[in-house]
Amino acid sequence: MRSNKPLMVTDWLDDAPELTSQCPYIEVQFKNTRKGYYLNKDNLELHPGDWVAVEGNPGHDIGEVTLTGYLVHLQMKKSGYHFDDPEATKKVFRLVRESDMVRYHEAKAREHETMIRSRQIAQDLGLEMKIGDVEYQGDGQKAIFYYIADGRVDFRQLIKVLAEAFKVRIEMKQIGARQEAGRIGGIGPCGRELCCAKWLTKFQSVGTAAARFQDLSLNPQKLAGQCAKLKCCMNFEVDCYMECSKRLPSKDVVLQTLDSDYYYFKADILAQTIQYSTSKDGPFNLVTISVRRAMEVIEMNKHGQKPEKLSLEKGEVEAEIPQFTDGVGDEALNRFDRRRKKRGAGNAPKAKKGNAPANNANPANNAKPANQSKPAGDNRPAGKGRPQGGKPRKDPNRKGPNGGNNNAPAPGVQ
Repeated sequence: MRSNKPLMVTDWLDDAPELTSQCPYIEVQFKNTRKGYYLNKDNLELHPGDWVAVEGNPGHDIGEVTLTGYLVHLQMKKSGYHFDDPEATKKVFRLVRESDMVRYHEAKAREHETMIRSRQIAQDLGLEMKIGDVEYQGDGQKAIFYYIADGRVDFRQLIKVLAEAFKVRIEMKQIGARQEAGRIGGIGPCGRELCCAKWLTKFQSVGTAAARFQDLSLNPQKLAGQCAKLKCCMNFEVDCYMECSKRLPSKDVVLQTLDSDYYYFKADILAQTIQYSTSKDGPFNLVTISVRRAMEVIEMNKHGQKPEKLSLEKGEVEAEIPQFTDGVGDEALNRFDRRRKKRGAGNAPKAKKGNAPANNANPANNAKPANQSKPAGDNRPAGKGRPQGGKPRKDPNRKGPNGGNNNAPAPGVQ
């Protein structure tokens, strides 16, 4: 089963019904990323997508069943759930009724107004905190206030004011910037949903060392995510880069050849290629070689030998260096456009059906017969400037009837 809910887990054991009854717990999801595991003590027949009323503190809460069966047990172990914890004894009451859903929607309708008003109250009390979200319990008896603060906040007075203003039980939960981004959701610069909103539950610290290992630009605007912190995805591939970087030679090693000395300039860790420059100060006479070739030159220098040049033959270098392609660059927008072929000497247009084909190879075939009749009214003999049987040529020296140059045909010629 697929769903667009945050932190949704695909039940890959759904086709194994014999494992369904091996775990008496179910996974229930509430607003945004808040989840809980509850004991199905009465063995209710529950399926993902059902709305249930579960035990709350106090009263009851309403949520959606997102996972059942043996996979719930694995999820509880993964999240470090303690089965001897009193929280694990919370039970499922029943499937929701119509009256439960009415109270549930009434409580949810108050959340936005409560959040705006609570922010104003916190500002009036001079507290250095930001209330990012408010979640009411399903029965409306309790409200959870999620806040962000850099340090410790004494909100005892705030709780009293909030309880008096909203007439509910108040619970304060401090979250970080990454948790707030996960609750709000959004689209990352990669074009996909935020990892913290889709599947990431445990947040690890991200440092600039991860960017250095991957040769990323140390630009805060590019390295920061929607939460204004370093992107969590930088930790996904750093282990692969660290493993591949162990095969590279040291940056301080100078490669000596007969023509010049080469200094380390840049490396492509995944492609296992290195660029060397003839100067320490910048990219001068750059030469790209593979890691294998660099290790060979280093070994030759250790024995006092110097190769004639740093790179191998052109064919050998291309064979050693893997060529990576960029799918975005290859898939050009005009790849579906038809390219018109240029008509050359050999691409003459074909004659239409029923017409005689043109024969340009023999100019005699294109010549008109000599005894072609003259136009009516033209009694002039064929001479210079007027070929026999052809059309009259334009003579720029011939004067018209008005004395000027006139290339119009003589009177009587139609």
